[in-house]
Amino acid sequence: MEPWNVLLASHVVAALFVLAIGPLQMLRPRRDRLHRTMGYLWVAAMYYVCFSSFWIVSDGHFSWLHGLSAFTIVTVTLGLVSAVRGNIASHRGNMIGSYIGIAVAFIFAVTVPGRAIPKLVSEDPISVAFVCGLVVLTTVAIFVSLKRGDRMGVTSRTVVTAQASAARVPDSSEVRERLWKARIK
Repeated sequence: MEPWNVLLASHVVAALFVLAIGPLQMLRPRRDRLHRTMGYLWVAAMYYVCFSSFWIVSDGHFSWLHGLSAFTIVTVTLGLVSAVRGNIASHRGNMIGSYIGIAVAFIFAVTVPGRAIPKLVSEDPISVAFVCGLVVLTTVAIFVSLKRGDRMGVTSRTVVTAQASAARVPDSSEVRERLWKARIK
């Protein structure tokens, strides 16, 4: 296994983000805008984890984890397509299966001696705890922020409409009417 570098560190952070979002997505009862937005973040992070894994090799060779990454790319894509088409059962199955796959890969990466994560945990546990805490806090902050926007009924259309009405220029009849009223006073 190669030493820590930006690719490996970003791969681990994205994987932790995926692991943190997964339960939020599966345990929430509603399937609303918050679920969709968090889902898009989850899919993007999952694709990053899978594709970046192909540049992380042990002794120049691929392992079964790379096969799992290829399979996960397919299942995440099928889950996304299923959601868009409204096939919720297929969407649920593919996404939960993908989550189980990354959980298995995480367990392997953490428990097998000689890999980068167990070495880092034994050499610098404070940094590991800090990064894990930061990922969890970021996930919670994104979730709470999106949930607050849902509760307030704020959508991109609402914001655009508010900006357009605030920047609206009065037409000539309104200007004449205002001038006329001002002259009368």
